[in-house]
Amino acid sequence: MKGLIVFDSYYGNTKKVAEAILEQIVADGHEGELRSVKEDYPTPPQGDFLFVGSPNRMSSVTGKTRRFVKKLDVSAWQNKPVVVFTTVLPLPKDDATEKAKKSAEKWILGAGLKLRDLAKARGLNAVDKVLYLEVVDGKGPLAENALEKTKQYTHEFVQSLMK
Repeated sequence: MKGLIVFDSYYGNTKKVAEAILEQIVADGHEGELRSVKEDYPTPPQGDFLFVGSPNRMSSVTGKTRRFVKKLDVSAWQNKPVVVFTTVLPLPKDDATEKAKKSAEKWILGAGLKLRDLAKARGLNAVDKVLYLEVVDGKGPLAENALEKTKQYTHEFVQSLMK
């Protein structure tokens, strides 16, 4: 099987997550390809499954990431799973007010949900669960367990395709 990982990154955090996804796909014995939405490629994206990721930018994914999903050939990808991942600020701690938690969830988690829903609206087979990876602050670094979480999720996802 071949996995395609497409990403956008501002400070390098989302790129590190994309590289960890690729590393795990290869470690599990599959082929993988990493592509940045900022680059032009001579061939259309191809694979058996797709991970597409972006940093959360003011409750939205980047415009280049959105455009990638909007331009993705639905006939080639409609029956192949698409996983959305985003790098996000941490959610408020347990002692935060409910109002603060709800507001933060909208701002922090909304970008990934919007991208997943865009993919579904286009007729793509977007996986319901969005993978969120925390960064310590706006520019990073990634949270201590983010890359392990990424690899674990990727391993479990790829294994689920083998059943």
